[in-house]
Amino acid sequence: MQVKSSVAIGISWCLAWGNGRKPQFDISVLREMWEALRTGGEVPVEVRTIVEQVEDLQKIKEDYFPETLEQLKKHYPVLWNQTTNIGLVYGGVTKVKQYVFESAKIQEVRGASGLLDRINLVDLPAFFNVKNLPQIYNAQCSDVRAWLNKNFDQDYKLSEVLIPELIIYSTGGNILAFCPAAYVNDLADAIEKRYTHETLTANSCAVGDTFRPLEIRFGLFKEKIEDTPWLDWYNQNYQKPIVQAYFGFPKDEKERLEGFRNRKSFNEITTKLAVLFNQRRSGNDIPGRNTNRRYPAMFETHPYLIRDGSDRRSAMMRVDEGLARETNFSEASVRKYLVGDRAKDGDTKEPEWYLKTNLKWHRGIFESWVKRFDRFLEEHPHLKTKYYGNIQPQNVEIPKTLTHVSNASKGFIAYIYADGNNMGGYIQKIRTPEKYKKFSLDVSVATEEAVFYALAENLHPHELRNLNDEDSQLKNGQLVHPFEIITIGGDDIFTIVPANKALEISQIIGEKFEEIMIDKSDEIADYRIEQTKPVDKKKIHRYQPQTAKPSECKLSTSIGVLITADDTPIYYAQDLVTQLLKSAKEKAKKLKKVEYHGGTIDFITLKSVTMIASNIKDFRQEALTKESPQKLKLYAGPYTLHEIGGLIKSILALKKTKFPKSQLYQIRSLLERGKHTAILNYRYFRVRLKQGKTELQQHFEDAWCLPKDDKNGGNLAPWMYDTDDKVYETIWRDMVDIYGFVEESDNTGQLGQLGQLEQLEQLEQLGDITPGVES
Repeated sequence: MQVKSSVAIGISWCLAWGNGRKPQFDISVLREMWEALRTGGEVPVEVRTIVEQVEDLQKIKEDYFPETLEQLKKHYPVLWNQTTNIGLVYGGVTKVKQYVFESAKIQEVRGASGLLDRINLVDLPAFFNVKNLPQIYNAQCSDVRAWLNKNFDQDYKLSEVLIPELIIYSTGGNILAFCPAAYVNDLADAIEKRYTHETLTANSCAVGDTFRPLEIRFGLFKEKIEDTPWLDWYNQNYQKPIVQAYFGFPKDEKERLEGFRNRKSFNEITTKLAVLFNQRRSGNDIPGRNTNRRYPAMFETHPYLIRDGSDRRSAMMRVDEGLARETNFSEASVRKYLVGDRAKDGDTKEPEWYLKTNLKWHRGIFESWVKRFDRFLEEHPHLKTKYYGNIQPQNVEIPKTLTHVSNASKGFIAYIYADGNNMGGYIQKIRTPEKYKKFSLDVSVATEEAVFYALAENLHPHELRNLNDEDSQLKNGQLVHPFEIITIGGDDIFTIVPANKALEISQIIGEKFEEIMIDKSDEIADYRIEQTKPVDKKKIHRYQPQTAKPSECKLSTSIGVLITADDTPIYYAQDLVTQLLKSAKEKAKKLKKVEYHGGTIDFITLKSVTMIASNIKDFRQEALTKESPQKLKLYAGPYTLHEIGGLIKSILALKKTKFPKSQLYQIRSLLERGKHTAILNYRYFRVRLKQGKTELQQHFEDAWCLPKDDKNGGNLAPWMYDTDDKVYETIWRDMVDIYGFVEESDNTGQLGQLGQLEQLEQLEQLGDITPGVES
């Protein structure tokens, strides 16, 4: 036989096992079938009919969709009458931020994220005996399977029931996998129990159900397939609100058929599991399931007991040896700390102070993000040379605190939080498990490679200088990687980089993600956009729209960037950067209406923790929006990826000509006095410039401030006009805010131009005070 796809092997395994807890054929026959399907050998006679049925199911073309169920029954009578069901389980971690950002200490944040990543990417695949994991996880996988079999050993050990090909995807904190029908609840319970066993406090949820083979291809059926509402019913009822809420809002007959076909596919099955997932997470009963594990783990405390560092739970140990300072730990927080400390070499050996506690939990194997980054660089030698230069990788340390990252930018760091755009819309059109599997893998790989590419292009190992951190285990003169990756999972990214490279890194992440996804397009999944009508770039980009590339990928990323001091509380920074991400996604949704499918970025520079009292949207509305009498916005975010590149170029052009910094601040202070006053004063300053006049006109006025209908050759500098919202906006304030965080040239890891002390001195001299806002 030919070698079969992993999905075909997984379905064959489920059907050959049957509906019972014991397989309908001897387990050795199933193992022989599995090996034959993987290698192209001869399938045992006992299960040959089942394999042929799966072949028939897989051969159904994606564009095949019968007008009536009678036609389906006529074309596939064997599959129609198949009584063996296939199990499908969906699960993963919930309330991730609540768990990861519970502590303000970066090491515990790193550890919490690393522990969740290992469970999702290593432990759960180990349930299924996956062999293609990095070799360092061999011992970890053996321990996981031993734990699984110890906890789920009824009729058959659960690891014996599962094979690697059952997994559709296990990325982004979630898993979707087939399994024999009788073991759906066991597998769902095992997923939930693993998260609780390892983390103690992280919330998780898993659900499952069984389906007939034809439902894998044509969605949910009634108990009697003949009673299932089909096309004839839909054509009569598609205008009813409840039907439209389920199948969509078609404009014509073509869209009506397309919407019905998209819903009546594998997508309908995954939607059912998503609904069950939300029900169980909310505390509703599901027949046949354990009713306890869906509730959050509770660790009671007492007002007179000592609490751990997160102030959430009672401390169970106080450590004053081996750490920079005396620390109180609960059992949940000590696990986070231990995992966060694993980044040195991935060794399983716990520190001496932990061994003295006699706790039985062991952190196991963890591969740091830096090691994964180095593996990526080995596969891309030109990027390795660009990042390391003549430095030996073994001489570069992993940053232990945010101070080490901010040392590369004079005390300032940037939180980068990215999330995918158009993912939900694309998933709704996926009709087969093969496409689900490929889509998940492609997005996961593209996201990780885009981040690694951006870091390698813009950063270099940094030599610590003027370090003044009592908690630091590293000393001046040592080399560190100037970044901290909190998580890269699915289409989510949360990383911390030096402030002076934040916008460049963010832009490259967005551009590279789209480029990689386009390269992964093939006959199974095509991510390219087919332009059916001309696009007016002036409605999309404010910076030189004629030079912008058209959107080529159906999927993209929105990114929030928060530039702030390294001592900003991480829970506060996380909240603000989440708001910026939300703002960027709103911009992406708006631009999608004018055929822009690319990425967007919103950023803000936080000069002090008290600068924003409520949230970013209210701050901008109250402090940076004026009515005078025209509506003026004293900022221009969010930006498209093309506009971010233009913003960086505009700042670099001014820096190159030594544009007077004092005049940057003076022009900004005049913006809020009104449109005409700002234009007049800007003209006055430009005329009197002794240097930088040409660059200012070329890279600011002509690039950003030309009217939409530029027949008379005029411009609105320093303003731009948004014809949709009827508002004047300007990039000038944004340029001033990030002026010190854009480098003129690559100086191989040297410090940024503008230090904290220098910034404060300039702000005091120039009167950098925003009315009603504490600067």
